[in-house]
Parts: sequence; C-alpha cells; structure tokens
Amino acid sequence: MADSLQQENIQPDDEEHGLNRNRILDAGAAYIENYGLRQLTMRKLGAELGVEAMALYRYVPSRDDLMDGIVERVINDLFQDPEVPGDAANGWQDYLIRLAHGLRRLALTHPQVFPLIATRPPEAPWIRPPLRSLRWTDSFLAALTSSGFSDKPAVAAYRGFSSFLLGHLLLEVASHGADIGPEESADPSKPRSATDLTAFPHIHRMQAQLSEDRSAEEFEESLEVLIERIGLLAES
Repeated sequence: MADSLQQENIQPDDEEHGLNRNRILDAGAAYIENYGLRQLTMRKLGAELGVEAMALYRYVPSRDDLMDGIVERVINDLFQDPEVPGDAANGWQDYLIRLAHGLRRLALTHPQVFPLIATRPPEAPWIRPPLRSLRWTDSFLAALTSSGFSDKPAVAAYRGFSSFLLGHLLLEVASHGADIGPEESADPSKPRSATDLTAFPHIHRMQAQLSEDRSAEEFEESLEVLIERIGLLAES
C-alpha cells in the first residue's frame, strides 16, 4: 500500500511536462532513430518523456495511432524544406527533381523511421509510400495537372514516381543500417474510418483511378525501361 501511494505521489503531471500530440510524435520518431522501431512501446516512450504510459493515451489513443502519427509528422516535414517547391511554377521536371531530392534527404535524416513510412498501411488504398500523406499526394497531383497533365497521366506519374523512390530509398537506408525487416502492422480487423477528402480536391476527383491495382502492368513497364537502360550501357 505504501509503495502504491509513493508511486502515485511521484507520478508526474502531463501538463507540467508540456505534453501534447506533436511533442509525443516527435519523441516517438526520435526514439525510433535512437533505439529502433521494434523497441518502441508506449511505456518506454512515456519514460523518455518523464510520464506514465497512460498519460500518452490522452493524445495518442493507441500504438497504431502513434505509428500513423509519426509517419504523417515526418512526411510533412517536407513542407519545411526550402528546396522543395509547393508547386510546379518552374516546370514539372524541376518540381519532381526537387521533390525526389527532398524525399531522399528526409529518408537519410530519418533512416530508421523511413521503413515505417514505406511499409505502414496507408489511411486509404490509393495513397502510396513514400509520398503518403493526403496533403502531399494532393499537392503532387495539383502540380502536374497545373502543368498540363490530364488526370490519367498525372496518376500514372504519381505511381511511377512512388515506385522508383520507394525501392531506391529503402535500399539506401538499409545500407546505412536501417532495419527493413518485417514489422507488425496495423490490425487489419479494425476498419478504418472513411476519409474526408473535402480539403483534397485532386485526390477526390481521381480517387477511382488512384484505387486501380495496376501492379503487374507497372512491373512490366519498369522492367522494360530497365532492360533498355542496361542495353544502352552495353553499347557504351
């Protein structure tokens, strides 16, 4: 009894420690970088922040919510990258090149978090890693359609861009020691709530096309391009 009272008396108050959702997500990302994703638990994260695990649940209702929040928080850091444009004012080629380099910088800054970004089930089946936030997907589609792309080519560009970056960056962070092995995913038995796309008009308009499973076709197209490039190397 005395021990429980003593524990209760020393339990820190979350307001005293300045807890809020963003601070918890930032601490979670930092913990993964320092110790690895497999080591992250709510109890350990609470200890890092100087609070009991239960204090975290006021801001992140579950570990799944924590993982999703970390992914979105890290990806949205791209909006703070001065080298990544918000639109295609200087042409779509410039936009894609700068965005690709921004994603590579993000992956190398967060090499242990990036596999989570790459493998975490997205909030909707038509959102692809690594550019997997609603804000960034809609921004990507807006940039291309404003540059003259119709919806179908814009979606194809989004798919191809995502596939190229995902494969390359996963291999690169692995070479830096990141753990890219299987990790627990969100519970598939828990239905995800419907996503409100009111603020993302380009995704809303192209939702059906983004939802199409064209994996086999994309694989063949990418393989064909790769074979052509290898052929050019042989001729050099």
